[in-house]
Amino acid sequence: MLTPFSSQLIADTGISTGDEGKGRVILEIINELRETTGREDAVAAVMKVNGGSNSGHTVAGLKLNLLPGGVADASVPHLPIGAGVVADPRKFLWESAYAELHGHVAIKRLAIDERCLVSDLSHRLLDLAWEHYRVHILGGEKRGSTGRGITPAYLDEVGQFQIYYADFLATRDAFATKMRNRIDRTLRIIQHVCQVDAGSWQGFFETLTGAETRANAEVIDAGIFTADEFDFGQFAGPHPFTLDTEKLIEAYWQARQVLAPQIGDVRELVLREQDKGNYIIGEFGQAYWLDKRHGFPPNVTASHTFTPEFFQSAGIPAQPIHNVGCCKAYDTKVGTHVFISEIPLDHPLSTLLRKIEFGATTGRQRMVGWYDAVEKGDTLRYGGYQDLVLNKLDALSRNGDWQGELQICTAYQDEDGSIVHHVPRCPQVHRRLKPVYKTLPGWSEDISGVRHFADLPQAAKAYVAWLMRSLIEVANHGDHHKNKRPNLRYIGVGPEPSQIIKDIPSVEDLLQIAV
Repeated sequence: MLTPFSSQLIADTGISTGDEGKGRVILEIINELRETTGREDAVAAVMKVNGGSNSGHTVAGLKLNLLPGGVADASVPHLPIGAGVVADPRKFLWESAYAELHGHVAIKRLAIDERCLVSDLSHRLLDLAWEHYRVHILGGEKRGSTGRGITPAYLDEVGQFQIYYADFLATRDAFATKMRNRIDRTLRIIQHVCQVDAGSWQGFFETLTGAETRANAEVIDAGIFTADEFDFGQFAGPHPFTLDTEKLIEAYWQARQVLAPQIGDVRELVLREQDKGNYIIGEFGQAYWLDKRHGFPPNVTASHTFTPEFFQSAGIPAQPIHNVGCCKAYDTKVGTHVFISEIPLDHPLSTLLRKIEFGATTGRQRMVGWYDAVEKGDTLRYGGYQDLVLNKLDALSRNGDWQGELQICTAYQDEDGSIVHHVPRCPQVHRRLKPVYKTLPGWSEDISGVRHFADLPQAAKAYVAWLMRSLIEVANHGDHHKNKRPNLRYIGVGPEPSQIIKDIPSVEDLLQIAV
């Protein structure tokens, strides 16, 4: 029997470095609450908590960036966008058209907080310019930015140059003045600080146009928008490092005309629904190890990516919250992360997994590795989660050239042979560590049709049990008075909503298997 949720507030978070399948969990939680409460309207809101269009979620076949996954369930009346989000207004229109093309009402359910940050084309250009500066001027490695302008938008916030969605409720003149100042500042930085050359400047527009044209291919093909809508070159000025400022301002003001009725006070919405006894789900982008404070720069995002940000973004007092932590049955990373448990590229399992591991909306190839229980255990220890969701267990079934054993990274080993049981905070120490593995037998059965834990192959049951034991041992290592033991709530065995196992034994019973 599923353990009841302990709060009306539920956080859906990643416990690795993103891409853990958080999107599919949204609908599972909604359906479970609907069944257990007997109320079709038990979930009042699914709120986007952090980040912007840099995080991709796949929900019921929809590939989303800005819209919360609750858009795929018509019974959820509100789709709040919290104050911790940076959002391009035009992206709202594009993604809403895409959702509505698939039969899901979007814009009328949006509730954009007045303190949500407006991002725009200038942030996207600056994002690419800082990457150029990092690589070509400083001689560093690529950060792997999505080019969606997220970090520059947050820089405006901490630099006190922010433009809020509340500014859309003021006069056009006041909004235009702020935009002109932002654009002027951006162009000066790109030319004189980032030292971008004219050829690269032109290339930025081509990069952005190509990315958004690909991302919005369905709405173009359906005739909802023409390809010209996604041509960023239309905003380029007559000379390098200039923009058609007035045309850009008008484009965003036109988006404002559509979105203005949806701008309001998310704080009041959340408190009101709490008072009614309804549930609010917070949908997080990225994951714990990409948090700007607790991850490893430069491979971090610009927002806070785990549970406490729920309260900051919703603008309500900190209080009990039920945290659902999501991960895969193996690990993936993008960018230039230190990847201690990476599987060698010529390994047959690496070849198999890389065929299915691409960013949901960016298309970026992901690196793949063995399950790192040290990372997951430390997220439990320091980030906290009551429930664990384990996705893509089916991907580990032996297939073709892949007929081998499985490994779980249970600790790290330093160069001097000492064993490290927690993720070190010093990047230099982190970089020199090697994995310590627990080896387990694999299985050959196709488990994508399994719906009951008892029907899994014995080797798959043992693997799941050892994942739980390993992360629990890490989470509690060094303490004699703590007993952090998350409940394993769901196991995903395929991409479809129906491909999930829910009748999972208690953690105590699972640990009896891992002996």
